[in-house]
Amino acid sequence: MRDKLSFPIGRLMGLRYKSHPWHGVSIGEEAPELVTAFIEVVPTDTVKYEVDKETGYLKIDRPQKYSNTVPALYGFIPQTYCGEQVGSFCSEKTGREGIIGDGDPIDICVLTEKAIAHGDILVRAKPIGGFRMIDGEEADDKIIAVLKDDSMYSGYNDVSELPPLVVSRLKHYFLTYKDLPGESSHAEIPNVYGRDEALQAISLAMDDYAKHFDNFDALFKKE
Repeated sequence: MRDKLSFPIGRLMGLRYKSHPWHGVSIGEEAPELVTAFIEVVPTDTVKYEVDKETGYLKIDRPQKYSNTVPALYGFIPQTYCGEQVGSFCSEKTGREGIIGDGDPIDICVLTEKAIAHGDILVRAKPIGGFRMIDGEEADDKIIAVLKDDSMYSGYNDVSELPPLVVSRLKHYFLTYKDLPGESSHAEIPNVYGRDEALQAISLAMDDYAKHFDNFDALFKKE
């Protein structure tokens, strides 16, 4: 049956049903230098949304407890997974043993001058750096990227070129967005890294995904 089709059965399924944003959306042929990002939250949101892993639909994670809002488009990179290699990379760079990946797709924030009205969209983004974030004993990297062809930000090629205030706002958000009244999270950002390490982190997350979901494509193949 498959031989008679002009393209794979997985793509046919995508024409009839909504693709799961983590597993059914391609990261892009130019990854990791240029990636597809699925955006869950935009700066105007007062509620934090995230993708439900089982259904692929957006769900309400929690209302924001304080007035801080995400200062950029925020989501994740499809077909990535923060697993063994991402955890080991974080351990290597921080000198801390026992760090593991958080088991989620790698997060990304995308800078743009445009006001994007809502999430649940795909964008093309150029990674320029990231935050090496650790939450408890889990690696929870945040890739920093710029929207492809954005008139203000697309000229930036490394996080070191950004205005310091932009980086400070992003860092403050990620260190505080999980805080609850009267409590503080255990998240920390030991360092900020540049483009080369961001590309390496994404590549490792792609490898972790391929290893963790190594039988995923087999589900669509005819026995």
